[in-house]
Amino acid sequence: MKRIILILAVIMANGYLLVSQNEVDALRYSRTTFGGTARYMSMGGAFGALGADFSTLSSNPAGIGLYRKSEFSFTPSIYFGNTNSDFKNSTAEDSKSNFNISNAGVVFTTETGKEKNSVLKYIQFGIGLNRINNFNRRMIIEGENNENSFVDTYVDDANGINYSEIENDPYGDFAYDLNLAWMTYLIDTLPGTTSEYWGAVPVGVNKLQRKEVNSWGSTNEFLIAFGTNIGNRLYLGGSFGFPYVRYFEESHYTEADNKNEISDFNKMSLYEELATRGSGFNLKFGMILRAADWLRIGGAVHSPTWYNNMSDEWRSILTTDFDNNDHYYEESPYGYYDYNLETPWKALGGISFIIGKVALVSADYEFIDYTSARLRGVEYGFSNENAAISNKYSATQNIRIGGEYKIGNFAVRGGYAMFGSPFASSINDGEITYFTGGLGYREKNFFVDLAYVRSVSDEDYYLYYSEKAVNTLSSNNFLLTIGLRY
Repeated sequence: MKRIILILAVIMANGYLLVSQNEVDALRYSRTTFGGTARYMSMGGAFGALGADFSTLSSNPAGIGLYRKSEFSFTPSIYFGNTNSDFKNSTAEDSKSNFNISNAGVVFTTETGKEKNSVLKYIQFGIGLNRINNFNRRMIIEGENNENSFVDTYVDDANGINYSEIENDPYGDFAYDLNLAWMTYLIDTLPGTTSEYWGAVPVGVNKLQRKEVNSWGSTNEFLIAFGTNIGNRLYLGGSFGFPYVRYFEESHYTEADNKNEISDFNKMSLYEELATRGSGFNLKFGMILRAADWLRIGGAVHSPTWYNNMSDEWRSILTTDFDNNDHYYEESPYGYYDYNLETPWKALGGISFIIGKVALVSADYEFIDYTSARLRGVEYGFSNENAAISNKYSATQNIRIGGEYKIGNFAVRGGYAMFGSPFASSINDGEITYFTGGLGYREKNFFVDLAYVRSVSDEDYYLYYSEKAVNTLSSNNFLLTIGLRY
């Protein structure tokens, strides 16, 4: 019997083991970006002390308190993402584009105090959505490896388990995909044993390794918000957020004897797919103080998002080809698991300087501790996964800076944002840098805004064990907002 092993033992800073929910999933759905209208995006999302933009309902909901008119906004977006991978001194590149709706919302404003000495000037109610995460991405990793094999992960996981248990375990209760590796002859027991294994790919031989990953989906946040204007000095607001997650991934890993150095082995191929769906609830509270006509100070607190109905669905297909023309195909049953996720608290502070009626400069500081994210389940406690969250992640800061200059009805905007790495030192990079810009045109009852957002980041992507690719990720996002005031 010929057996060869292969499993995506991918506990990496940006991959995952498809069968289980782990610290990577917790980070993926806890780490959000700034999203919404073109004006907000073009200024780097630095609206913590500015307000009067629907996007602030997802950052500092006190921003709704600065509305003096009712407003509708709608923002379509075109996204282009690119991934460059360096693995074993070989480079590969792939890209993906996506059309989406970044924002759609309406704010209803009621003037409550027309008298000069009235304390309560306006009250506001807002409803709509902002996109706060984009999972669209495609990448290729490829290189020659003469040190180890993906099959080694199967051998390590199988050792100590009786082959009969693996053979009768299509759902992978012992270790993910061992049944597939056994049934396709990637692993076998050593002679005279029932629980010690060897793999079809020996140590020290050349093989071509390649992985293609295609992911798509988003996190959109549906919002209901309330705000008020107190004496044209203090603005208060709160929002109920209902984020919903849709994440899908397909990956295809191959390992081939490209130089004919392996006896009786030609190629293995592992196809995996994952679908994650879920929705949650959070609360946000904020304030903005107009300390002077030229100075505004803002702050907000975000509760955790309680995702109480996360659901994963996954499956795998493993095929093998041998030199004697034997071909094997094995497909796992679909796996399903429901679980809960609690994301970290978040705190935000902002300051803005208003320069007459022609310009402004604004900056935000955001603090979030990713070690406090928690996975929870009814049948499983996630103690190991939550310990990994505490050990692998850290508290970090996000900084956003933006400015605007008006020329009559036109405006020119620019911004910068830096989202700090969520990883503990030396585990990974993970810092994301954003460069933003845009234009706007506004009349009394109508406005249109354009924005361009570029992001750049690096990451280590582990195929298995210590075998990692260094990825450079970049994206270009173009947004158009059309708005009406009434």
